[in-house]
Amino acid sequence: MQSKFGANRTAITEFILLGLVETPELWPVVFVVFLFAYLVTVGGNLSILAAILVEPKLHTPMYFFLGNLSVLDVGCITVTVPSMLARLLFHKHTVPYGACLTQLFFFHLLVGVDCFLLTAMAYDRFLAICRPLTYSARMNQTVQKILVAVSWALAFTNALTHTVAIATLNFCGPNVINHFYCDLPQLFQLSCSSTQFNELLLFAVGFIMAGTPLALIITSYAHVAAAVLRIRSAEGRKKTFSTCGSHLTVVVIFYGSGIFNYMRLGSAKLSDKDKGVGVFNTVFNPMLNPIIYSLRNPDVQGALWRVLKGRRSLA
Repeated sequence: MQSKFGANRTAITEFILLGLVETPELWPVVFVVFLFAYLVTVGGNLSILAAILVEPKLHTPMYFFLGNLSVLDVGCITVTVPSMLARLLFHKHTVPYGACLTQLFFFHLLVGVDCFLLTAMAYDRFLAICRPLTYSARMNQTVQKILVAVSWALAFTNALTHTVAIATLNFCGPNVINHFYCDLPQLFQLSCSSTQFNELLLFAVGFIMAGTPLALIITSYAHVAAAVLRIRSAEGRKKTFSTCGSHLTVVVIFYGSGIFNYMRLGSAKLSDKDKGVGVFNTVFNPMLNPIIYSLRNPDVQGALWRVLKGRRSLA
C-alpha cells in the first residue's frame, strides 16, 4: 500500500481493485469474455449510429436521441471495461487515487446524460402520439439540441458534485475495493470519515436527477397509453404502441439495475451481487440497447443491412 504521511493520519494514494474474480486461473476466461462483450457493444452501437447517419428515413427526433444514446453507451463501457482488461492483462490491480475519482466522475457523467436522454425520448413519444399536429414545431432541431445540451449540463453538475464530495473524505485504512471499477458505494465503505453527508447527498441528488426524470417518463407514457386506448382498431393500437416498446424496455432495465445498486448503501458489507449489478450497468445495458432498438424495427434493420453491404462493397 502506497501512502503519504500527515500529522495525524496516513492518507491512501492508491486503491486495489479485486476485479470480478480473485482466482488467477479464471482471469484469462474473464479477459476473453469481456473483450468480446466490449467489441460487440462498441461495434453494435457504432453500427446503429452509422445507420442513423446514412439512412434519410431515420433523420427524425427519436433517432437523433437514439444516436446520442449509442455514443453514451460506447462511453459508459469504455470508462470501465478497458481499464479492467488492462489490469487482467498486466496482472496489476492497483489504481491511483486520482484515476479512481476520474473514473467515478466520467461514469456518473455518462450515466446521468443517459438518464435525461431517456426522458427526452419519452417526451418525444408523448408529442408524436398525443400532440401530432404540433409535433414538428415542438420537437424541431433547435429543441432537440437544447434537450441534449441541458442533459449534459445537469449530468456534469451531478457528477462534479459527487466527485468533489468524495474528495473531501479521508481514506486512511484498508484500500481494497471488492469491485472492478470505482464507484460511490465501494468508496463509502473504505472511508475513515463519516459518510453520512455523502450518502444523504447521493439520495437527495439522486431523487432530483433520477426520480424527476422517472416521474416525467411515467407521466408521458400514462398520456401515451390513454391516447393508444382511444384508437378503435387493434392493429392501430399495436402499431402506435410498438414505437414505444423498445424505449420502455430500456427504461425498465436502466432504472431497475440503478435503483438496486444505489439503494443498498446501508448494507454492512457489499457482496459479489454488487459486482453482478455493476456488470449489468456497465456491460449488458450498453450491449443490449442496439439489440433492443433494432430487433423489432424494420427501418433500423434495413439501414444496418445497407451499412454492412456498403462496407462489404468497399472491401
